[in-house]
Amino acid sequence: MPSTGSRQRIVVKIGSQIIVRNGKLDLEHLDELCQLIAELWEKYELIVVVSGAVAAGLTRLQMDRKPVENRQALSTIGQPLLMHLYSTALRKRNLICGQLLLTADDFDSGKRCRNASAMVEVLLSQRLVPLINENDLTTIGELIFGDNNIMSSYVTHFFGASLLVVLCQVDGYYSSDPKKNPDATLLKVVHEVFPEKMVLESKPNSVYESRGILTKLEAAKYLLERGNKMFLTNGHDLTAARDYLFRGVQSSGTLFTASE
Repeated sequence: MPSTGSRQRIVVKIGSQIIVRNGKLDLEHLDELCQLIAELWEKYELIVVVSGAVAAGLTRLQMDRKPVENRQALSTIGQPLLMHLYSTALRKRNLICGQLLLTADDFDSGKRCRNASAMVEVLLSQRLVPLINENDLTTIGELIFGDNNIMSSYVTHFFGASLLVVLCQVDGYYSSDPKKNPDATLLKVVHEVFPEKMVLESKPNSVYESRGILTKLEAAKYLLERGNKMFLTNGHDLTAARDYLFRGVQSSGTLFTASE
């Protein structure tokens, strides 16, 4: 469905790692992220995909996150905490948010996908910020999105956005792992994601992420095949994100786009 007004519709995905520091929720940075949301709200039609329910739960209760039932339990602890923090920080900026919990199965169902899309339209038309996360409690097996990168690409495509901005713990996508190869270079523009490259990038970056850069590449590939764009950039230092989104200048980060 197209944008409800003349403004460009974008999706911003906030990664788990950038709201957690030293095993605790980074409240100061979360407030900075909400300030960015408020500024973007004035320029764009904005949908926000938030990750971190499990990570937030881990800050309250230490459990082995590998078993699915443990991740679900952690999510039940972390999701209300996460929403309270976002809601409070956005309210200070005169914004009200609405929560949508979705699963991969929702996007496979035409009726449920249309219903979710219609609700996003209602929220945006009422000047409410849609905050979307995965419904960890009802998601099972192969239907689990994991770290919401792929969900973000679905949200971008099915909910009528033209750009996905992924805020994560790295500056962008590199020619190789910069932690292992000092000669690795940041790729500023990527036109195609090759399957063999995705196989090499399948390790998670931390306890708070499930499959590292792999799902970011999967999200980019999904969007490229459908004519959408994705901008991968650092979510700790928001300079590059601001440069690109407000000034149209790519000072850092990686732009995945099919066009030259």
